[in-house]
Amino acid sequence: MKERLKLVDPSHKLSIRRQTDILEVNRSSLYFKPKGESEENLQLMRKIDELYTDDPTLGVVGMQYALLDYGLKHGDRKIRRLLRKMGIEAIITLPIS
Repeated sequence: MKERLKLVDPSHKLSIRRQTDILEVNRSSLYFKPKGESEENLQLMRKIDELYTDDPTLGVVGMQYALLDYGLKHGDRKIRRLLRKMGIEAIITLPIS
């Protein structure tokens, strides 16, 4: 879909409405600009990255407790979202039976 959005040309003789109809994309997605992360979240992501580099086995709950040591209290949903956004996955070691 993003590739098709790039094909819309405002200077083309066809109207933007007609171009989006032909390409089967929503016009609203053409105008939408994501806000990005807040400065607070960027600082939190830097701290998460630092902690994860030290201990890659930290999951969401472990990361919550590690952040509490630095006075950063955040919910599991926020931490999970940021971990996913950063592409971080915990390393799980299972005992061999």
